[in-house]
Amino acid sequence: MRIVVGVMFGVLSSLCMMLIASVILTLLLRFTSLGESTLELSVLLLSFLALFTGGVIAGLKAKHKGIVVGAATSLLYCLIVASYRFLGLEAAFTVVEFVHYTAYLLLAIIGSIIGVNIAKPEGHK
Repeated sequence: MRIVVGVMFGVLSSLCMMLIASVILTLLLRFTSLGESTLELSVLLLSFLALFTGGVIAGLKAKHKGIVVGAATSLLYCLIVASYRFLGLEAAFTVVEFVHYTAYLLLAIIGSIIGVNIAKPEGHK
């Protein structure tokens, strides 16, 4: 049960971070002279940061099995994003996206392992 709760917290925190980043980047695009190509790397780095942070939060909540929790967090996040891109934007799956999703998987696993290791064990306060 802890794994499920950890995964849900991790995915929701990643999605919330991406929503906040999207609003900020949209405002930058609207009210500055920046173009979409200028912010492309920023979006990628912010998504990496969001998945790493989501992995840490998932690991903190689950308190064990960091690899499993991180992988589940990343896979659920990637499923949501890929579904949105495929169904909502009608965008095909590319090799570049596969590389991005692999990086998401690795970052969430690393973040979750870190989160599990910094979480206080039960019984210690």
